[in-house]
Amino acid sequence: MQDVIEGRVWTLGSNVDTDGIISGKYLTIIDPEELKKHVFEIALPEFAKGARPGDILVAGENFGSGSSREHAPQAMRAIGVGAVVADSFARIFFRNAINLGLPTVEARGVRAIFEAGDTARIEMRAGRIANLRTGASVAFPPLPPHLLGLLDAGGLVEKVRRELAARKAATAPP
Repeated sequence: MQDVIEGRVWTLGSNVDTDGIISGKYLTIIDPEELKKHVFEIALPEFAKGARPGDILVAGENFGSGSSREHAPQAMRAIGVGAVVADSFARIFFRNAINLGLPTVEARGVRAIFEAGDTARIEMRAGRIANLRTGASVAFPPLPPHLLGLLDAGGLVEKVRRELAARKAATAPP
């Protein structure tokens, strides 16, 4: 994970649920390349074709509500979303995103300072997000070290893989 994430902004409103991120009819898809074709098909139909790697999603309250499906953050990660920033998140979505290595930041008031197409600069460890067009910014509590560690590793599975490999190397006979 980068300490500073910059990208073009896509905006969404409040109460975007996981079905609005990836419709339930696609939950049998496990191939990320296929899954990303359907991300935000309902909530932001132009996203799947117009998104570029590193783009940032900025949303209102209660982003990711609904089911606990991991397909929602998986689809966003597959399409290359650099980070998701919202006024607030459904807790299960927030943890799923972090566990999958998708930077996710809760910053009260963030939706009010961005329009679609703006450029955002997120300083993950400093706890600040700024609109580079207007200069407006919002502070947020930085993620705790253990969550930053998950993001640095690329997600929970990759972190565990690295820890197991390190443990195996440490106990291997010389």
